[in-house]
Amino acid sequence: MRTRRAITAVVLAGAMAAPLGARGVSDNAVSGAYVEARTAEVFTGGCIMNSEAAMGGHEALLAWKVDRGSIDGVSLNGLTVVAAVAGDANLGIREIGGEPAHTRSAMFIDERATPEQRSALIAMARQLSNGLIDAVVQVTPTPIQFTDDGRAIRVSASPLRLTVTKEMHHDPTCGGRQWFHPLAAVNAPAMGTTAENAFSGSVLGTKWSDPNRRSSFFGTFSY
Repeated sequence: MRTRRAITAVVLAGAMAAPLGARGVSDNAVSGAYVEARTAEVFTGGCIMNSEAAMGGHEALLAWKVDRGSIDGVSLNGLTVVAAVAGDANLGIREIGGEPAHTRSAMFIDERATPEQRSALIAMARQLSNGLIDAVVQVTPTPIQFTDDGRAIRVSASPLRLTVTKEMHHDPTCGGRQWFHPLAAVNAPAMGTTAENAFSGSVLGTKWSDPNRRSSFFGTFSY
């Protein structure tokens, strides 16, 4: 069952709250795998969409795994970055005519990354998120698992878990349609079924568990 708590203010040191900078120079184009899931369905019927447009979709997990590439001479080969995002409105509301949500994000960085690699990964994620990742309230180096067995993508890092199966079953007679597009820039995006979408951290002032939903996208990215 999904749980939610009111978003509370988080006070951070000035360095963490400061902007992380614009896009650097990709010496070798950065590319890899991407997956996301939000707490609202992206493919559904109109009635469910209407009910979730205002009340749902305030949270999401976004994950990037770099296959290869470097930024400003900093190699990112094999590293992963994950963002847990919480907003004051549906994160996709601007697609249906609403004002963009104000968001806060917690970033989880591959523990193997150096300080320079951490900065590059965060800057890349912010740029690829099309402005969704704005106020970063915490950056946590941690072990991250990002696996793709051909049928499902699994991402795990304390305190989050994401499992997306690479297929979506739906009844063509139910009137379902795609209402939203990916939150971040992605090449050839495909919709998936979210088996697990959970965040249990406290830094965002909200926790969620929203499984078994048609609420995810996956694909590749380039930067």
